[in-house]
Amino acid sequence: MEEKELITKYLNAIYQNIRTAIQSIEDIIKKVEDDAFISELSKEQDGYSCLAKECEAFAKAEKIEDIKDNNWIEKAKLWTSVNMSTLTDNSNRKIAELMLIGTFMGIITCLKDKSDHKGISKELDEIIDKLYNYERNNIDRLLPYLD
Repeated sequence: MEEKELITKYLNAIYQNIRTAIQSIEDIIKKVEDDAFISELSKEQDGYSCLAKECEAFAKAEKIEDIKDNNWIEKAKLWTSVNMSTLTDNSNRKIAELMLIGTFMGIITCLKDKSDHKGISKELDEIIDKLYNYERNNIDRLLPYLD
């Protein structure tokens, strides 16, 4: 595989991880009734949006035109999962649990993607490290909502 293809594949993996987080928050925030929790989720969403913009800027700088969001099937599965999981319980505790599960999945994806794309791009390694650290910090901010 050509270098640009490898970079594009790595970029798309990171971007899709970020877009999954953004979509999850968009889908779940509508279920939240607590203003403080809404504020927390909005801050998280803003942080993910900044990381998405970093990916988009990288794509533009590298003249990568095929940066891809998740496909509609993945988006529909995520939306359905959120709605089914909160159908009978939309408490802060339940929503925090769902967010934590998603955050842990994002962390696992970061670790796997970085390992799968070793030595491809230092710039993308920096973005994925930011994403990983951001998600680790989000865990600490979500845990109190399990009480």
